[in-house]
Amino acid sequence: MPSLPPLSAKPHASTLPIGGILVLIASTWALSGLDASGKWVMGLGVPLLLMCWFRYVIHFFLVLALVFPSKGWGVFRSQRPRAQLLRGIIMMLATFSLFTALRYLPQAEATAINFLAPLIVLAAAPWLLKEKSYVSRWIAAGVGLIGVLIIIRPGSDLPPVGIFFGLITACMFAMQFIVTRRVAIDNAMTTLLWSGAIGSLCLTIALPFILPAALPILKTLTPLQWLVLASTGFWGALGHLWQIQAYRLAPASLLAPFVYLQIIAAGGLGWLIWGHFPDRTSWFGILIICVSGIVIGAIEWRRVANTDH
Repeated sequence: MPSLPPLSAKPHASTLPIGGILVLIASTWALSGLDASGKWVMGLGVPLLLMCWFRYVIHFFLVLALVFPSKGWGVFRSQRPRAQLLRGIIMMLATFSLFTALRYLPQAEATAINFLAPLIVLAAAPWLLKEKSYVSRWIAAGVGLIGVLIIIRPGSDLPPVGIFFGLITACMFAMQFIVTRRVAIDNAMTTLLWSGAIGSLCLTIALPFILPAALPILKTLTPLQWLVLASTGFWGALGHLWQIQAYRLAPASLLAPFVYLQIIAAGGLGWLIWGHFPDRTSWFGILIICVSGIVIGAIEWRRVANTDH
């Protein structure tokens, strides 16, 4: 999934910019590894909800094991628990939608469509966030939409059901970004744990209804396939932890362009694992989305910097 800092965050002094860039690039590969692992095990017949259970539960306990010894139970303390609950539910639904899209779409195209989400947030900010309306935001959202339309054009051979869930995922991620603005006052680790806990709890409650139908498939899995299934939680936790660390090392304005390298990571893994590689027209659409996001990101951060001064 695309993951960006809150749009209201302010630039800060860089402590290790090159380190931040390298860690962020590593996070894009980790999150693409999550997408690829989930897509691959679902191709073996593992049900979506069971795969998501592994993704959330392993993610939650890995992060908890890392954070709890130093912060204790206080790490769960939130100033806006209702917003955290809402964010966790939206994130879980976005996960369902994302992996449904990945079931039908090549990974690079699905990832590119997801990057429409930040542009949706900018376009909707005057109504949802009570922010001032800017023509530049509307232009960026429109240009990004053109890029998506180029990718899903007639003749692209992308299944309509995959396109539908891809667009739904972008909208869900946009909602998640908006709610993230509400919980930005909490520690980043608190938000990460709340998201993992909510997904784990909901899917564990549903597990008795999921597991019986999945048992025949699980019995056929090899040790390697079990490892890949479990790795969904590992890659998810690692990707988000690395993102948090990247934004501690370098300002978001510097890191913003490198977020879009996740599309390159997704394309590389899609080619290595399934032999999927976007054609020239699709790459042109992907390029339009990336340029639109990078340009509006630079404009937004310059606007924030000028406001501060």
